[in-house]
Amino acid sequence: MNKVILMGRLTKDPELKYTASNVAKCTFNLAVDRRFTKQGEEKQVDFFNIIAWQKQAEFCGKYLVKGTKVVLSGSIQNRSWDDNEGKKHYITEIIADDVEFAEGKKAADKPLSQSNDGGGYTQGVYTELDGPDDELPF
Repeated sequence: MNKVILMGRLTKDPELKYTASNVAKCTFNLAVDRRFTKQGEEKQVDFFNIIAWQKQAEFCGKYLVKGTKVVLSGSIQNRSWDDNEGKKHYITEIIADDVEFAEGKKAADKPLSQSNDGGGYTQGVYTELDGPDDELPF
């Protein structure tokens, strides 16, 4: 099984192009925070090359911009080629089958703010509820 799910932010605006047979291809890079960081170290980030095709490519080219937070699912693909000097090059890419926004427009427009609990940065999307927890419907 070859399945990958990623959530991260675009590092630059996506590039939408069309092949000679008029098939849409959109490429972009996604920065994904690593889940765990050792105490005292900076947050680690992985960068992935993403490719979307056809209608998914047109969606990405039309609606995504640098900084947009998305969640995507797809598959991993490895490619290799020889350059003019005979040197072999390798690349790993994610072929996106589904790309969705991971936050609302209002959340994306709000600046990041430092959380008080030392847990990093938050978008300020949630509001604190007053009162006892036993009044919650769940």
